Amino acid sequence: MKIIDKLKKEKISISFEFFPPKTKELEDALFKTIEELKPVNPTFVSVTYGAGGSTREKTRDTVKKIHEETGLTVMAHLTCVGHSREEIRQILEDYKNIGIENILALRGDIPMSFDKKDIPFDGCKYASELVSFIKYNFQDYFCIAVASYPEGHPESPNLERDIYYFKQKVEAGASFSITQMFFDNVYFYDFLDRCEKAGIKIPIIPGIMPITNFNQIRKFASLCGATIPEEVVKLFEKYADNPEETKKTGIEFATKQCEDLLKNGVKGLHFYTLNKSDATIQIYNNIKGLL
Repeated sequence: MKIIDKLKKEKISISFEFFPPKTKELEDALFKTIEELKPVNPTFVSVTYGAGGSTREKTRDTVKKIHEETGLTVMAHLTCVGHSREEIRQILEDYKNIGIENILALRGDIPMSFDKKDIPFDGCKYASELVSFIKYNFQDYFCIAVASYPEGHPESPNLERDIYYFKQKVEAGASFSITQMFFDNVYFYDFLDRCEKAGIKIPIIPGIMPITNFNQIRKFASLCGATIPEEVVKLFEKYADNPEETKKTGIEFATKQCEDLLKNGVKGLHFYTLNKSDATIQIYNNIKGLL
């Protein structure tokens, strides 16, 4: 089923992101996590795609297995950097044959090892081109989601330009968007205001990253340009040598963040699970009275 159709029907959507496991042991752990999260009845789940297509087959196999064995609606991430248009078409044709109807269209991070000669001359340079390519070749078969950035994409010169690029993706045919993680809801609300002024009307689902390992999340944030407010840094630095207290604090912080979003009319939450269920389930149980 297309995710946009489910978003239109459901009062508030809950969704989860996973990454493709590298080993059989990690695959078993992931599917244990999925079974633990299934009682939440998520609107959809998604599976990430490595830079330059580095997890292409693992992403495909994970998406296929979730689709065939769990009954969940699954969305495959697809990055265009490093792929020719024919390769992209073949990937999408394969997903269509499997029965996958939902794609998250991304440019993707350019791998450090990439040289300009590694980028196909006939590839898609931007996510908006990938959205257009999917629409042109598959019409309305796929529901296409795109990424959005409350604090602006790290490569955008300013927030106004970032909205311009986001609108290009919407006008190319994107049905909804999932945001990059953020740790101050003001960034998200300001982003929604900019979108409204620009005439962007698709559903925008905030991406929630529970802080269970502060050093890891701080590294993620530095790579994607997400600000961790100073008071949040001080809060978690107190527990630098206490993983259990860090996790407890992270769950409390994410719970408050989600509660504020829901009380301000947000219609969905997308959790970056890092292939683990415990923190996400605890946050869900804390907020389910608002759903």
